[in-house]
Amino acid sequence: MKKLTILSKVSTKVTNLTGRTGLKIAKYSPELLIVGGVIGIVVSTVLACKATLKLEEIVDEAQDTVARIKDEGSQGNEKYTEKDVNKDLFITYVQTGVKMGKLYLPAVTLSVLSIGSILCSYKILKTRNVALMVAYKGVEEAFSKYRARVVEDAGVDKDREYKYGIKKEKISTKVIAEDGTSKNVKTDAEVLVDPGQSQYAVLFDESSKNWMPTHDYNLMFLRSNQQFANDILGSRGHIFLNEVYDMLGVPRTKAGTIVGWVKGENGDNYVDFGVSEILNIDGANGRDKVILLDFNVDGVIFDQI
Repeated sequence: MKKLTILSKVSTKVTNLTGRTGLKIAKYSPELLIVGGVIGIVVSTVLACKATLKLEEIVDEAQDTVARIKDEGSQGNEKYTEKDVNKDLFITYVQTGVKMGKLYLPAVTLSVLSIGSILCSYKILKTRNVALMVAYKGVEEAFSKYRARVVEDAGVDKDREYKYGIKKEKISTKVIAEDGTSKNVKTDAEVLVDPGQSQYAVLFDESSKNWMPTHDYNLMFLRSNQQFANDILGSRGHIFLNEVYDMLGVPRTKAGTIVGWVKGENGDNYVDFGVSEILNIDGANGRDKVILLDFNVDGVIFDQI
């Protein structure tokens, strides 16, 4: 009984190890196929070069045989007619072709297998990318429906606070009157307390290489780039979010490679940066004014262009 228990445990461990190994092989199969294909092409090239070195011997032998057949046929031997000459020449050519085929067969076979390996890798990656885009669209649609329920239940303002990680606070602002006296006036302001809650929104602040201390310059810069993005959309028919990030000097994202705008019936057909002025509670000066950008992307467009 004890031996059966030990054998059962060993069998389970072997099964788990085999299954996990198979899963890892399946996971990295595109990389393995590409590496194998590249190595195969290199090796097939080497084999073809070696075969070429032996080709001269086969060609010389064939030329000698053809010369003897033609010489024999030119002597007017009635037993060796022109029909026999043509038959022997045909056999010689076929045999030479077979020898050449055998000579290059390993290189050609390996080359075909290598190309097939690379194409198979491409097919696997393409299938995975399609699956990822479908899954991403599903998540995006589910999130949109969730936000719609939040808006219905709590209102637009609460949805905005939850999405961007902001809250409304009363802040004191020094106001100078006409007579030169000053007083503190409390006004409502949106304060960023937990950034990074939106999947596409970014903060345009001093971390961007295009940020300038003058607030009006920043707004002008954003408006001009928004117009430029719309020009690209109008002329080319599409623009990716990462291209807009590049214009603004903010880091690219993985989502930005497949998300953007495309001209058609399902989108807005225009680019909007969604400019909002807020206060950053973690700013270098305590509470710095920054610009929150949330883009009206059409969603995944990689499969629509």
